[in-house]
Amino acid sequence: MTTEAEARPGPRERLLEAAAVLTYREGISIGIQALCQAAGVSKRSLYQFFESKDELLAVSLERGVPAYTAWLLPAADDDRSPRERILHVFAQMESQTGAPDFHGCRYLAIQIELKNPTHPASRVARGVKEDLAGFFRAEAERGGAASPDLLERQLMLVFDGASARAGIGADDLAGLVSPTVGALLDAAGVD
Repeated sequence: MTTEAEARPGPRERLLEAAAVLTYREGISIGIQALCQAAGVSKRSLYQFFESKDELLAVSLERGVPAYTAWLLPAADDDRSPRERILHVFAQMESQTGAPDFHGCRYLAIQIELKNPTHPASRVARGVKEDLAGFFRAEAERGGAASPDLLERQLMLVFDGASARAGIGADDLAGLVSPTVGALLDAAGVD
C-alpha cells in the first residue's frame, strides 16, 4: 500500500504539469511565482531542475508531444484511405473545440505568443506543426492529390485557423470543418 506522499508526483513532475496547465490556460506570460505556487515548490526547486522558465516551458511542451500525436493522428498501421485519415485529424480537433477549457492548439499558441523562432519552446512547437504538415503531405501524395504541397498548406491553414477561432470562442466548428476539408480534398482529387 502506498502512502499519499509516495503517490504524489515529485517536484519536477509537478512543475512540468503546472507549466503545461497554466501556460495553456493563461499564456506564457504566467510568472515563475505562480508556476511554483501551483506546483507546490519553491523557486529554488525550479532552478534545481531547470535552467530557466524557458527550459521548463520547452520540456513541458516536449513531454506532451507523444500523447498529443497519438490522440490527433491515426496509427501508422491504420488501413483507412488517405482521405479518411486526414478527416480523422480534423474530427479529433473538432471533438475538443466545444470543451470549456479548449483554448486552441497549444503548439500554435506558443508560436504566436513567443514570436521568437529560436526560443526552445518555439522549436518544440514548430517541430509538432512540421510533423503535422508532413502527415498531411504524405497522405495527400498517397491519395493522389494533384498538388500535395498546396493541399498540405491548405490543410494546415484550416487546422490552425479553425483551432484558433474555436480557441477564442469566435466560432462553433460543429458541421463546419469536415465539409470544408472535404471540399479541399475533392478539389485536390483525393479519394
